[in-house]
Amino acid sequence: MSDQRRAAADVVASVRNVTKIYRLGGHDVRALDGLSIEFRRGDFVAIMGSSGSGKSTLLNLLGCLDRPTAGQYVLGGYDVAQLDDESLSRVRGRYLGFVFQSYNLIQQLSVVENIAVPLAYQRPVRPGGQELCVRLATLVGLAGRLDHRPTQLSGGQQQRVAIARALVNNPHVILADEPTGNLDTATSREIMDLLAALNEAGRTIVMVTHEPDIAARAKRVISLRDGKIASDERQ
Repeated sequence: MSDQRRAAADVVASVRNVTKIYRLGGHDVRALDGLSIEFRRGDFVAIMGSSGSGKSTLLNLLGCLDRPTAGQYVLGGYDVAQLDDESLSRVRGRYLGFVFQSYNLIQQLSVVENIAVPLAYQRPVRPGGQELCVRLATLVGLAGRLDHRPTQLSGGQQQRVAIARALVNNPHVILADEPTGNLDTATSREIMDLLAALNEAGRTIVMVTHEPDIAARAKRVISLRDGKIASDERQ
């Protein structure tokens, strides 16, 4: 395989000349303005920018929660705009895992049951799902909390559940939206240690953050300003 073909095969997601315009109060708001970025297998990318820079809009597009006004988003070789709802849901479940600032756990479910939630949408249902969820809970350091409900867990423990849930479908990319935003400094460090370990094991991570010390843990930092790339640096 040539270097060019190998590089293309390593791209797990890309946005190409993407623009996103919202109509608000009779005015057009250009949240993204001709953005082009490639995300490669095994990368750990932090996306930064002030409020209104476009970072949340970009994450929503990468997560297939929104569609661009113009331009192209390719995920795992699929042009997202060409997929119907069923195909989009299937590709999204296969390629993406999500970690949110507010954890988004179901309060009535145990640790293992919360981790298993994405498996309920799989067709066919994956065999050995229960055992997989227990293994993931153990991986993120919750082996002694399998039957606990979210209200019985600390913020850091809840975020560990969310990370295990993001891994349960074995996704190509983990999208993390301010994953340490609700955590104290020591717990934030623990969560970043966990994400860094997952990345070293081969996971691709794209993370939105406004904290420079959190972004410093990434391999690549993209700064947005007014919907455009202000800088894109490897570190």
